[in-house]
Amino acid sequence: MTDFMKLQNGSDVRGIAMEGVPGEAVDLTETEAGAIAGAFAYWLGFKVGKNPYDLRICVGQDPRLSGDTLKQGILKGVTMFGAEVYDAGLASTPAMFMSTVLPQLDYDGAIMITASHLPWNRNGFKFFTKEGGLDKEDIAKILRTASRYNFVGEFYEERHSNVLEMYAAYLRQMLSMGLKDVPGGLKGMHIVVDAGNGSGGFFATDVLERMGADISGSQFLEPDGTFPNHSPNPEDKAALASLSRAVTENKADLGIMFDTDVDRVAAVGPDGIPIAGNRMIALAAALAAEDYPGGTVVTDSVTSDGLRDFLENELGLKHLRYKRGYRNVINKAKDLREDGEEAFLAIETSGHAAYSDNYFLDDGAFLAVQIVINAAKLKAEGRDITSLISALKTPAETAAVRLKLTSEDFAELGSRVLEDMEKWVRETSGLELVTPNFDGVRVSFTVPVSGGGKQASGWFLMRKSLHEPVLPLNIEADTEGGTEAVLSRIYDFVSRYEGVEIPG
Repeated sequence: MTDFMKLQNGSDVRGIAMEGVPGEAVDLTETEAGAIAGAFAYWLGFKVGKNPYDLRICVGQDPRLSGDTLKQGILKGVTMFGAEVYDAGLASTPAMFMSTVLPQLDYDGAIMITASHLPWNRNGFKFFTKEGGLDKEDIAKILRTASRYNFVGEFYEERHSNVLEMYAAYLRQMLSMGLKDVPGGLKGMHIVVDAGNGSGGFFATDVLERMGADISGSQFLEPDGTFPNHSPNPEDKAALASLSRAVTENKADLGIMFDTDVDRVAAVGPDGIPIAGNRMIALAAALAAEDYPGGTVVTDSVTSDGLRDFLENELGLKHLRYKRGYRNVINKAKDLREDGEEAFLAIETSGHAAYSDNYFLDDGAFLAVQIVINAAKLKAEGRDITSLISALKTPAETAAVRLKLTSEDFAELGSRVLEDMEKWVRETSGLELVTPNFDGVRVSFTVPVSGGGKQASGWFLMRKSLHEPVLPLNIEADTEGGTEAVLSRIYDFVSRYEGVEIPG
């Protein structure tokens, strides 16, 4: 019997949907999909105050190989519960949310079948109402209901919806408005798009090209659930390198990359240098800084000191470094706005970016539109998009390490290590706790570097993973050799714990 609660991944549902990877047993099939969809319809009826027979729910998917099978289960599950269900076919996650708020569509709820950038054998679901994505508490309720739902779906009435076409038109309208003062609009702009064989190819062909841009050199626009070219992940170094080559080889003005379901984005300027992580946060903030003077940017916990300096001293904004998890960042920004603070941007280093004036929806295509508009304006002035973040300082070295927790009670072990680390930092020369801090233990350091008598300054953050038995460790240093110097101290500290595996 399926343990539905194990399918929860924060505010999403994710599981193994296809055989083919050793040691990974399938736990998400048409049957589970039907039960979960029926439970969502049940939950949605109470959420919006409607009889299930009056509900209209839309379902979309990315190109994963298991998508069609899971969709059959969802369509049957919703129909068996009495609601009307519409098939949007290939879609993006932001488009599915917009299907609930665009007046031409106006669905009560939406389901996106996707597992973002995860491997081909995985899949999952994201759920939306007009208020946005569901929180992890909502997902837990739905999965508990699904575990009690005896799914016997047999049929559904076939209804189709042109969600992605409507969404593309919405993006073209935004571009048209933003470019009204730019002579020629996007004519003369050369933009390379890399969709990673996910759902984002429409942005090149149905948005940019139809607005007059040259999209030659764009790559991997065709949906392919095997993702044959590179990981559909804007954080992946090989993927970013591929886009950088495409931009420089085609002498393009701009490169845009999406993840599978288009809720994350990275970019490349004409210099071929990727705009991702801290650089993307800096750019996203710079694009809107004039509209929100003194406003607050909420980020996840692994952002750099250089980014904080840029946001606060170059842009005149406030920076709240919060927790990992895109829903955590978005919800914190919403809470700040409810308390009267002008939090206008919630963004993770992974590329999830949500603006207050776009429903706080993490929408890669929306941010891409803002980048394209500003790139076109800057080109008319003889500049390019990278000029907006030229003052951002970058560290000399970075490191990311994952310390595996092999103890059976790995959560308790991880908590104990972090609690003891705070005491260790207080007692150790050259280390200082950073406050306020909302995620793990963040430390600023000044340590000697071997050879030459130099010292390195920087920071490190150790935290518990949201979903795995590991302690992720991020380090940045302003001097070469600084990450190695502080890493040796950290390894000395954690070596006292049985069940913490130090990388070889």
